[in-house]
Amino acid sequence: MLAQHGVVYFGNDWHAENRTSSHHVAARLAASLPVLYVDSPGMRAPQASGRDIRRAWRKLCEAWRRPRPIGTNLWHCTVPQLPFRRVPGVNAFNYAFSRWAVRRAMRVLGTSRYISWFVAPHPGFLAHQLGEAFCVYYCIDDYAAHPGVDASVIAARDLELSRRADLLFVAPPALLAAKQAINANTRYSPHGVDAGLFARAMDPATVVPAPARDLTGPVVGYFGSIHEWIDVELIEWLARERPQWTFLLVGHAAIKLPGLSALANVRLVGAQPYAELPAWAKAFDVAIIPYRRNRQVEHANPLKLREYLATGKPVVAVSNPEIAKFAHWVRIAEGREAFLAEIENALSEDSPAAAAARMAAVAEQTWDRRVAEVLAEVSSSMAVVDMEHLAREAQE
Repeated sequence: MLAQHGVVYFGNDWHAENRTSSHHVAARLAASLPVLYVDSPGMRAPQASGRDIRRAWRKLCEAWRRPRPIGTNLWHCTVPQLPFRRVPGVNAFNYAFSRWAVRRAMRVLGTSRYISWFVAPHPGFLAHQLGEAFCVYYCIDDYAAHPGVDASVIAARDLELSRRADLLFVAPPALLAAKQAINANTRYSPHGVDAGLFARAMDPATVVPAPARDLTGPVVGYFGSIHEWIDVELIEWLARERPQWTFLLVGHAAIKLPGLSALANVRLVGAQPYAELPAWAKAFDVAIIPYRRNRQVEHANPLKLREYLATGKPVVAVSNPEIAKFAHWVRIAEGREAFLAEIENALSEDSPAAAAARMAAVAEQTWDRRVAEVLAEVSSSMAVVDMEHLAREAQE
């Protein structure tokens, strides 16, 4: 059923500092189908920061360019929207301009048969408005719970897209029941992992980046963006309690970190290329997931969970429904003292056998396998939709 179809894929910013499931899925879809990756606008209104201004200017410039190839069978384009969604006329303009711009860009796919694929809810007003035969919504988060977004608008878009999608995939297990109540064609699809890439953290040939060499050990590591949902105060407390340890934080800091920056045993190295993360992880003695406990985290399915395990490193984390599924391989802690104690236990009790068990726990949960399963579901569901259309036409 998928042959001769192209995918119009509405994902996160392709040029974002971190690689998300949006990027992983799109790249693997392109191995089977031509894919047009459409950058979705941010869910929050842009701020007056230099980063946001540069990002907005880049998106505005790219909006007038033809789609550009970014891989085999994969093209990229940007369709910006006016951010002031509550101003009269803005939504109508965004709808009309986006529909026109996307339909123009779709020509690069070289087909007249399309599948629309949404990884973000706010461009969902285009679902079934592009002449597509089938619509997929791949819901990876509780978007309305993100800090800084217009929660009521995002929640409404998410609900509308959940209802309109022909097939709805849900990554966070905590959201599954609610989505199934909205759309009977809902499937659970947890995140995958590039197991081969992250296994390089255990490869003797992998070279640790210069800033992470010769750190005072043990090294407690974290990679990923540092946003409002990261418990920065917990990391500060841990660093003060164990000044002889080094805390190595790899990732873009979206918030200010004056407390961490002031500590001599904290290394903030900023965003690093995704392919180099295993080399940084090689310097870790323990990897941490220090989330705050809130609604967003409760519904999260952290990519770094499987990536950490694929490195073989011990993992200490707070709990949520997805992390709890890996309790056999992850040390789960609630509260500062418990978190510190579990790090110490991980340092004293780790072994090559435990590292091998962690890697084995996610070895089969690759992105290639996940996307193959998703495509099988899409193909099956498209066949059902086609049969229903034929039945309706016969009755008419």
